[in-house]
Amino acid sequence: MEEKKQPQRWCLPRHKRLRKLLGPSIWLLTHLRYPVKIEKAPDDRQALILFNHQTALDQFLVSLAFPQPVYYVASEDLFSIGPLAKAMEYAAAPIPIKKQTTDIRAVKTCLRVAREGGTIAIAPEGNRTYGGRPCFMNPAIGSLAKKLGLPVLLFRIEGGYGVHPRWSDGVRRGPMRAYVAERIEPEELKTLKPEALLERIRRGLDVDETRTPGNYRGRNKAEFIERMLYVCPKCGLARFESRGDRVRCLHCGLEVRYEEDKTLSCADPAFPYRFAADWYAGQEDFVNGLDTREWTDKPLFRDEAALSRVLLYQRKELLRKKAAVALYGDRIVLDEGTPEELCLPFEELGTVTVLGKNKLNLYHGETIYQLKGDKRFNALKYVQICARSKNIARGDFDDKFLGL
Repeated sequence: MEEKKQPQRWCLPRHKRLRKLLGPSIWLLTHLRYPVKIEKAPDDRQALILFNHQTALDQFLVSLAFPQPVYYVASEDLFSIGPLAKAMEYAAAPIPIKKQTTDIRAVKTCLRVAREGGTIAIAPEGNRTYGGRPCFMNPAIGSLAKKLGLPVLLFRIEGGYGVHPRWSDGVRRGPMRAYVAERIEPEELKTLKPEALLERIRRGLDVDETRTPGNYRGRNKAEFIERMLYVCPKCGLARFESRGDRVRCLHCGLEVRYEEDKTLSCADPAFPYRFAADWYAGQEDFVNGLDTREWTDKPLFRDEAALSRVLLYQRKELLRKKAAVALYGDRIVLDEGTPEELCLPFEELGTVTVLGKNKLNLYHGETIYQLKGDKRFNALKYVQICARSKNIARGDFDDKFLGL
């Protein structure tokens, strides 16, 4: 009988060598980009690192705090960018996961890495914050932490939103800190129920930028905030345009200024929001009061975006360089009224998720479509309107979760 071939190890000696070799370059890149103070971890013991997600370089902040290789749970979209993905897999072997799902394959890989002695890092929110407050945290993280049985390190990133908001291309100068805030040892982990552990993780990573003082200096502080905003407090569903440190509603003309201390100012005394996080929360409240069934005959929004098919772990295949996109209360329609029309009813979509700043992934059966708009494209509204529509379809009008 043929001897059964053993699977290759996930944690390889080259990861440690490359971590040491690339460490100085990672340090230089990070500190050139962000004015961050990174506090070193107290030791190099194997652990599960859980961090709040504020910036595009959070994984570098974690790496610079720990001397050992860290195996990150990363969105599967990263594995479909051709040669760069191959290089990333060779150097760091991240663990792919489907965003906003409980991915059994990812859980099994985490268990495998833990058995091999690897340190794992996860952002339990799965999404980078839009307004500066934490996003929804997958409740499964408590059960996963107990299953892995590793020391749990809660790694806090503070000031990251002030330095580089998700909706912005620009980086500001201001206070930013990254550090291990709490350690939960395996012995204590065994005594905690998953629900209690989840609540402790939430508290430990609860970084609310509206409570973090400091000024963040930079040019064009409001530029591209329309990637987040699509509801005006004065006139409802709307489009916005930002210039410099101001954003204006194109429907009613409301103009708001984004200040150095992250507050919002407006000449209209009726403007209700002090921070972008407040506006984001108000926008969610508006959508949760929306009856999407009233928007099946005419679209809520129209956009243009490049349409691609994502071939997982391989590449992206461009289908149309510029597709017309219509967002209805029950579906997304591409190139409506043409021979190429593609209708994607919400009931047929598994997950709808935002990647980065202006990319939208639509999981339709075995096919993943990706829309990438221009610099001012708002992908968020598609996620939240779809989530609201699905809540209504289930008869759960009081469900406030809108996909992020």
